Amino acid sequence: MPATPFLTGTLPTPIGTMLLVFDEDTALRALDWSDHEERMRRLLRLHYGTAFALRDAALPPALRDPIDAYFAGDLGAIDGLAVRHNGTAFQREVWAALRGIPVGTTLSYGALAQSLGRDKAVRAVGLANGANPVGLVVPCHRVIGANASLTGYGGGLHRKQWLLAHEGVRLGGWQGMLDFG
Repeated sequence: MPATPFLTGTLPTPIGTMLLVFDEDTALRALDWSDHEERMRRLLRLHYGTAFALRDAALPPALRDPIDAYFAGDLGAIDGLAVRHNGTAFQREVWAALRGIPVGTTLSYGALAQSLGRDKAVRAVGLANGANPVGLVVPCHRVIGANASLTGYGGGLHRKQWLLAHEGVRLGGWQGMLDFG
C-alpha cells in the first residue's frame, strides 16, 4: 500500500512555532508546536500507522490566514477549517463535541462525557481528548478539570493558559503565570 502524502508547514504564533500537517485538499491532519514535534509524529503513527509520508510545503493561505486571524483576535476565524483525522468512532465523536464548545467557555471532562450521553466514560473522554491530533482547531484546550483546574494539554499548560486567556476565559490563580521564554 503506497504511503498517503501529507504536506507540512510551520507558522509563527505568539506562543511558539506551530507545525501543521495537511493534505492536498488543505484539510488539517495534525497540528502541534515545534517543541512537541515527536508527540505529533507519534499521534500521526497512532492514527495512520506507517502509511503516510510528510513533505515540506508552503502553508497555503486557506490555512495560514484563519489561524493568523485567530491569534490577532478574530476567535471564530478557525471554526470553518476543514479537519480530517483517523480515529475510532468514539474518538471522532469526542472530537466533534470538542468543536461544539463555544469560544470563551470551558467544559469539564465529566460534562463532556455527559453531553455525549456517556456519563461513565469520563476517562475514555480524557484519553480521546489526549489523542486529538488537531489541537487548537479541535479545541481540547477548552476542557478542564471538574474543580476548574487546568489539566494536561499536549502543547503544555502554559499554552493552554494563554489560549484560554486569549479566548476570554478567566479561571482563578493562573493569570500572570504565562512564560514563553
